[in-house]
Amino acid sequence: MFVKERLDEAGVQTALFARDLARPNLLARVKGRGEAPPLLLYGHVDVVPVSGQRWAQPPFAGELVDGWVWGRGALDMKSAIAMYVDATLAAAQEPPAGDLLLLVLADEEAGGIDGAAFLVENHREIFAGVRHALGEFGGTTVHLGGRRLYPVMVAEKLSCILTAKLRGAGGHGSLRHTGGATAKLARMLDRLDRRRLPVHVTPAARLMVGAIADALGGVRGAALRQVLRPALTDRILDRLGPQVRALDSSLHNTVNATIVRGGDRDNVIPSEVSVVLDCRLLPGWSPEQVIAELHDVLGPDVEFRVDRWDPGGDHLDTSQFEMLAGVLRDADPGCHPFPHLFPAVTDGRHLSRLNIQTYGFTPLRLPPGFDFAYTVHAADERVPAEAVEFGARAVREAVRRYRPAGSG
Repeated sequence: MFVKERLDEAGVQTALFARDLARPNLLARVKGRGEAPPLLLYGHVDVVPVSGQRWAQPPFAGELVDGWVWGRGALDMKSAIAMYVDATLAAAQEPPAGDLLLLVLADEEAGGIDGAAFLVENHREIFAGVRHALGEFGGTTVHLGGRRLYPVMVAEKLSCILTAKLRGAGGHGSLRHTGGATAKLARMLDRLDRRRLPVHVTPAARLMVGAIADALGGVRGAALRQVLRPALTDRILDRLGPQVRALDSSLHNTVNATIVRGGDRDNVIPSEVSVVLDCRLLPGWSPEQVIAELHDVLGPDVEFRVDRWDPGGDHLDTSQFEMLAGVLRDADPGCHPFPHLFPAVTDGRHLSRLNIQTYGFTPLRLPPGFDFAYTVHAADERVPAEAVEFGARAVREAVRRYRPAGSG
């Protein structure tokens, strides 16, 4: 419990909460001046495996090599935890306007069941008075069109796991069979590969695209704004560069096949096959709505079962975006922060059930050519040490500036 020991040594109040005693969650609280609501900083310390990956440096050594910290979790999200711990220790020396809470969570990578979800469902008292939180992902440099952009997450998609089942005539493997369950599966996967689900322009997506277009300016900015016109969205996305095409997932519900099951004997044609679908739904959407979209693409023969659904909330509060954007502009003059609809999920979806707005704010000033998104969870995950120092200063300043309208 390295983090707990550091906080205890500084006289910061800490407590542990656990559903699984082997995976506790740490809460730290610094008393503020009573002039603002509590601000929550939170993040996870679990990481994904390195199985099958070949690393240039040991993945769990945390070595500093040529100014870079190497290791699994360097980006996701131990560097951010370091920033948040630093801000908490600083707050203990100079109390902020309101109480500062730090949550170090156990298992975001495994769905947050023992972490954020457990605390929201069983220890709501922890979050009394909290309206805003800083968490993952955001504040990392995106180099685009000769400009430095910084996304700050204000909304995220929702996770839904479906099983799709297809049926057909089975039989002996020695005979020719057509139109069976496996053939239907092939057609289904081909349609998912070739066709998008419909375009939906959510409020968060509209804010994001508009801000990026403003930053780019000129013809490129004007062209980007056209993706907000559903009749043109897909054609424009197909023509844009790979960095901007990442907007695709913020304008559609997405569905990807991850696990295929069918048959139990090598000489028997299966009469039933199934495929697990990883669905990422836009804010405010439900499994029933995405299933209806899938039926429109795949036809009526596919049966769907909802295996897991994290509903989150539809709360969108951007009131603190300008404060955080101002912190980034002061830290990196000439940059362009923008509100971001994150196409994946974080523990923020659990906190949103309590109407707590998470802002993805884990600032890292990254060099051109370094692809943050494709380094997370990959081999050779690493972060510039000076980027972490940049982020620590930015988080301390955000804590100092946090004072929502109507507080004090």
